[in-house]
Order: sequence, then C-alpha cells, then structure tokens
Amino acid sequence: MNVLIAGGSGLIGNLLTQTFVEAGHTVQILSRSPDRLRLPAGAQAVGWDAATLRGWSHLVEKSDAVINLTGENLGGGRWTAQRRARFYSSRVDSGKAIAAAIAQAASKPTALVQSSAVGYYGDGGDRELDESSPAGSDSLARLCVDWENSTRPVEDLGVRRVIIRTGVALAPQATVLKRLTLPFSLFVGGPVGSGRQWLAWIHMMDVVAAIQFLLANPAASGAYNLTAPQPARNTEFGKTLAKVMRRPYWMPVPALALRLVLGEMSRLVLEGQRALPRRLLEAGYSFRYDQLEAALRSLLVKA
Repeated sequence: MNVLIAGGSGLIGNLLTQTFVEAGHTVQILSRSPDRLRLPAGAQAVGWDAATLRGWSHLVEKSDAVINLTGENLGGGRWTAQRRARFYSSRVDSGKAIAAAIAQAASKPTALVQSSAVGYYGDGGDRELDESSPAGSDSLARLCVDWENSTRPVEDLGVRRVIIRTGVALAPQATVLKRLTLPFSLFVGGPVGSGRQWLAWIHMMDVVAAIQFLLANPAASGAYNLTAPQPARNTEFGKTLAKVMRRPYWMPVPALALRLVLGEMSRLVLEGQRALPRRLLEAGYSFRYDQLEAALRSLLVKA
C-alpha cells in the first residue's frame, strides 16, 4: 500500500511511518522541512507549504490512502493573535489543499484519515461524550469543526473519510507527558485547578494501531473518538502518575495562577472532555492499554 501522510513529521506521523514501513508499505511524507527528517528506508519526504498544491499534488494519484495530521501545536506557547491565525491556517488551509489535490487527481485514494481532537465537544463537564454528541460553541470547538470540514468535499468524490478525534496522546517523547510529569519530578505534583476536570487520554500505541485498524476496515467512515475507554479526572490522573513515579501528590496549582501564567492556553488543562470511544469499540477495536496505571507504567518505568 502507498500511504501519503501530511504533517507526518510529528510524533504520531513518525510512529505511523515506522509502523507502515515495517509492514512493507511505502510512505511519503509532506513536510515544510523535508531535509531535516530522518526517515526509515521505504519512506520519502516531500516539501510543501501546507497551503497550496505546488510540488506535491501528483503524489495523490499514486496513493492508496492519505492521512492528514497537519496542525500547529496548541501547547507551544501563549495564544497570541499571530499564533491563533497559525492554528487555523495550519489546519484548515492545509485540509482544503488536500481536498483540492484529491479532487483534481485522475486516480483517487480509497481513503482519507482526517485529524481532529476531542476539543470538538468543548468543555463537556461531567457529560459522557461519544461521537454523536454535538460540537461545542467555544473557539477551540469551532476550530475543530472547521478542521474536520476542510476535507469534507472528498466524500462527494467517493473517497471514504475517517475523522479521528484524538484525546491526550501519551508517549515518552510527547510534550504533554513531559509537562505532566515535570511537577512530580520536582516533588511538587498535585491537583490542577479544581482537579475534577476530565482528561481523555490514550496511549500512543493505541493511536497508531487505531488509525491502522480504521484504514484497514472498509466499513469505517465518519468520526471516531481516539480515547481510552476510561477517561480520568485530573485528580485521578495525578494520583496515578504520583504512584507510578513514586512521588508525593500534595501541591495544588490554583486555576487563577495558571490563567495568569498561561493566559487562554490554560484552558487546555483547566477544561476537559469525558470522551468515550463508542464507535471504535463497536467496530471491534481492542485497546492495548485501557487502564491508566498500566499505560503510564509502560511509558515511565524502565524494565
């Protein structure tokens, strides 16, 4: 199988590339910095500007599947007006370019995997959120809606489209896990804000395996929550993390302090979604890691 991955230089893209290559598939990655990538044999990087069709659109005709993972990291710094514009353009403009490339291709891929996030649902409070739950109304939810809709036109072209609404992906190299573990490494870990907000987590191995599972299933289409079956409250997550790291759990971080330091970016840790992978489970996917403690031990405890 020939796979084209847009935004494939990130953590998910790297692991997907490695997994596909090991399975004997050919992978081409669209990246703004193709010369900087270290790729396994069987993978090739192609430059693109994440907005137009220049220099890469011909690759679509040779691809059996396209995976769109583009999107600037929301947790990379304070949300200035400039960064907000990049959040939008890196997701929506790139998605529109991919849809346009598929539209003009004489031979079209059979499937497109479109990245999204559980932020689609907004701050869900204690409500259980599955794929039938409506979109939220805040700015992050609206961004996710536009992100998903950017590639919707391919469905009218007969291309099967799978939307992956991913939760907090846990991996040793992931920035989010490093930030979560840092306070505990310094012996100052504890509840963040109220501690009652939900964290829809998923092990990175399950992210990659679920994407492969959905690609291989010709009946899979529409939205799927890529989250573990048992989301955790911030308090539960912190206590489990403290247990695994053998660190105390005692130092609360007030919501006001986070808002002062991080600005609007504090929403990423003060709000949450109790998102459940209903459609993924109904499709027959079996999670490698469905228990939080086992997932954290696999990532943080050396054998």
